[in-house]
Amino acid sequence: MSPPRRRPATLLAGLLVLVLSGLLSTSVPAAGTPRGPAVPLTELTVVTEQVASGLQRPIAITGLPDGRMLIAEKNGTVRAYHPDTGLTAEPVLDLTARIDASDNERGLLGITPAPNFARTGILYVAYTSLPSGALTLARLPIGAPERLQVLLTQEHAEYGNHNGGQVAFGRDGYLYWSTGDGGHANDPFKAGQDLGTLLGKIVRIDVNRACGAKPYCVPSTNPFIRTPGARPEIWVYGLRNPWKFSVDPVDNSLWIGDVGQGLVEEVNHIRPWQGGANLGWSCKEGTPVFDPAQCRPGVQYVDPVFEYEHFLTESCSVIGGVVYRGSRTPEAWGTYVASDYCAPRVYAVRPQRDGSYETATIGNFPTQPTAIGTDVHGELYVLSDYPGWLSRVRFERVQPVPGAR
Repeated sequence: MSPPRRRPATLLAGLLVLVLSGLLSTSVPAAGTPRGPAVPLTELTVVTEQVASGLQRPIAITGLPDGRMLIAEKNGTVRAYHPDTGLTAEPVLDLTARIDASDNERGLLGITPAPNFARTGILYVAYTSLPSGALTLARLPIGAPERLQVLLTQEHAEYGNHNGGQVAFGRDGYLYWSTGDGGHANDPFKAGQDLGTLLGKIVRIDVNRACGAKPYCVPSTNPFIRTPGARPEIWVYGLRNPWKFSVDPVDNSLWIGDVGQGLVEEVNHIRPWQGGANLGWSCKEGTPVFDPAQCRPGVQYVDPVFEYEHFLTESCSVIGGVVYRGSRTPEAWGTYVASDYCAPRVYAVRPQRDGSYETATIGNFPTQPTAIGTDVHGELYVLSDYPGWLSRVRFERVQPVPGAR
C-alpha cells in the first residue's frame, strides 16, 4: 500500500518544512555549538577511551541535563555515570520485575528523558514485558518505578528476536519508538508492509496529551490517520529490526540503522517531510529485492543512504548511531556515526548540499558495540555488550598524505 495523496495544504506545509529544515541543516548550528570548517571524512578518525566497566550487558544510553549518563542494562536495571564521579555502584532504577529478558534480544531496550526532565524527572522506556515478551512503551518518574504507566504495547510472543526498542524525542516534541517485524527470519508475519500492525515500524505519538482512553494522542500530521485499516501511530514503515535510531536535534530528521537479513546492513535518513516513507522490507533488503511477492506495483520505496555487505565484511548487525553536534571537534560537526556489533568499524556519513552523501570508515570502536549516545554537550559515548564497558569517543584530524588520492 502506498502513502495517501497529500492534499494541497499538506503539500504546502511539507514544502515549508523542507525550506526551513534545509536552512537549519546548512546554516544554523546546534545551540551553543559553533560550526567548524568542513573537512573530508577521510581526514577524520575516532579515538576511544574506556571510562567505566562492570556493566551487565549495557544496551542503551542517554544523557541528562545535569551531566549524567543513564545506561540501561538488558535485565532491567539502569545505572548512572558522571564524568566527575564515575559509575554508580547501585542501579538508579530497577525494572527487572516487569521485564522479559529470556532471549538474547529481549529485555530493557530503550530509555530517554522527557524534554522537561529537569523539572519532572520523567523517563520513557521501551522493553519486552512479562509474561510473553510484548513490546512495551512506558513512562515513570526515575525515583518511583511503582508509578510506571504503560502507554502502548504490541504483541510479540512467537519469537524472541526483532524487538526494535529505541525511544527518542524529536525536536517537534513528539516521542518516536521503533519496533521490529516480529522475529525469526523472512518477515514471517509479512509485517513490514502491513499498515495494520505496529510491527516493523517507527511510531510517533504526542505524550503531552491524552485522547479518549489512550494516555497519548496521535499527531494530526501523522501520515496514515485517514488510511482505512492503518494504525495512525505509524510514522514510517517497511523496517526489519530498527533497534537503534536517533533524531538529529538540528533538523529533526531520523537516522535509522536497520538490521539486515544476511545480505546488507543499512542506514536510512528520513527528513521531517518524509512521514509515511516506505523503507522497503520485506520487498527489499536495502537496495536489492528480497521477496518479490512483497513488492507492489506503483509503490515508492525509500532506499538507504548507506549500506554495507553483511557476510563479506564479517558483519552481523548494524548499530545505528547519532549525528555529532558537539563542540570539541568542529570539523566533525554534522557527521553521522554508526557501527556493527560483530565488526566494530566506525562508519561516517554526511549529507551534502547536492543531496548526495559522503561516506568513509574512520576507525574502530571497542568490541561488541550496542549503543552510541551523547551527553548533554553532544559529545559521544559507546557501550560494549559482554565486556560491560562504557567508552568516551572523540574525533581526531588526520593530515592527508601529500599526493595521495
